[in-house]
Amino acid sequence: MSVLAVNVDKTGPAEIDHPAAEKLVSGDPVFTTWNIEERDGLFAGIWQSTPGKWHVQYDEWEYFSILEGHSILTDSGGVETHLKSGDRMILRPGFSGTWEVLETTVKDYVIRL
Repeated sequence: MSVLAVNVDKTGPAEIDHPAAEKLVSGDPVFTTWNIEERDGLFAGIWQSTPGKWHVQYDEWEYFSILEGHSILTDSGGVETHLKSGDRMILRPGFSGTWEVLETTVKDYVIRL
């Protein structure tokens, strides 16, 4: 494969993390992230989370596609969006609410700072 074309998959080193304690609502979610590309304020890769719920606040722009699992994204007004395999979404800076993983969820993402 050329250096100008990169496979996006869950191979290579992964980062393991959890939501910050002050953001955690319920459960003990574990985040696993495979960062594929990081350059000039652009980030792309694959993210996975085990079940749990936490507060989110987006200061960045993000496009993602759900590859597997089931999550509920709830905005600050209480509007729920169920996310399952094949669903795609853009979150713009200023979005806030909660992310709840009901079934381990995997998404690919592109983030622009």
